[in-house]
Amino acid sequence: MKVVVISGSPRKGANTEVMMRFVYEYAKTKNNETKFINLSENKIDCYCGPTEKYSDVTMQAASDITDADVWLVGTPIYNSFFSSSLKNLFEYINYKKTAGKVAGMAIMASGNIGFTDVQTLVTQLMSYFRVITNPKAVYMTVDMIKDGTMGDDAKAKLKELVDETLVLASKQT
Repeated sequence: MKVVVISGSPRKGANTEVMMRFVYEYAKTKNNETKFINLSENKIDCYCGPTEKYSDVTMQAASDITDADVWLVGTPIYNSFFSSSLKNLFEYINYKKTAGKVAGMAIMASGNIGFTDVQTLVTQLMSYFRVITNPKAVYMTVDMIKDGTMGDDAKAKLKELVDETLVLASKQT
């Protein structure tokens, strides 16, 4: 089973990146075929249509997502939405090649507001791609991360997300 972990924040050193780097490291202990797409490090070209020429980084990210059986997606909440960088990344994905994949999501916010709205939006995006979404998302706030480190409670929630999403995916095969 191939797994891709996506950090959907374009900001370097963002809390979403810290959260999803932990998810990546944990997922790797469960599955060797795990890749990490970090939108703050790997700049994805702005999608301008199917006939344009895009960078190798962009095309590799699209390929990694399309090839993966499991997507672990992390996004910050920006203006009551998931990040536009994340949306742009999914412009490259062909929905005809993604049916039956499984996704889990983790959402980062500055406060305890908007989580279910953004979870609904990401779930709708996954539905467009015919991806089965783990209904139990992880909600985290910025105060759960101090100096790039998360507490045990946050880590436990993220581990549970990975474990449950992988179990859900194993039932699809």
